[in-house]
Amino acid sequence: MKSVAFFWGIAGVLMLLLFAVYRLAPMAFELTERELTAGQWFALGFSVIYMAYAEGYRGFHRAFAPRVVVRALHLKNHPEPLHVLFAPIFCMGYIHATRRRQLFSIGLTLAILGFIFLARNLSQPWRGILDAGVVVGLGLGILSICHFTILAKRDPAALDMPAEIPENNGALNNGSDGMKAS
Repeated sequence: MKSVAFFWGIAGVLMLLLFAVYRLAPMAFELTERELTAGQWFALGFSVIYMAYAEGYRGFHRAFAPRVVVRALHLKNHPEPLHVLFAPIFCMGYIHATRRRQLFSIGLTLAILGFIFLARNLSQPWRGILDAGVVVGLGLGILSICHFTILAKRDPAALDMPAEIPENNGALNNGSDGMKAS
């Protein structure tokens, strides 16, 4: 059950991200059928580079990906049936997390949903330009989760990031179930 909890948490998050890439990639690939102006090429380059850094590196690699894996490790070491059942949302910090983590996760989700709503109203090539950057950022996020999962399997103690579990679990919120983010 312990390994199932760990892998279901990680796999569920990866499936969610892969589904987002699957949904967004066609709009980005539609750009190959268009003649882009110099300004649109600049916007595409900016979108890809900015999202690779802001979403892929800062958002995923430095924060989200290691926390997902740390929370999956916590779930592996402390499996509770409901948490195991809902392991992906547990790993994303929606349930059994500090109030701050839950509010941040929900706030970020609402911001992303608002962003999606606005992006859907863009016409091509602008939507494709935006989606190309998001696909690159999500792709880097997927790779980051895989990277930290491999690190966790090799040496779970090397990961030093708090799991942000509620205080009533005492020492579990001090980062002992965590990892060092690279």
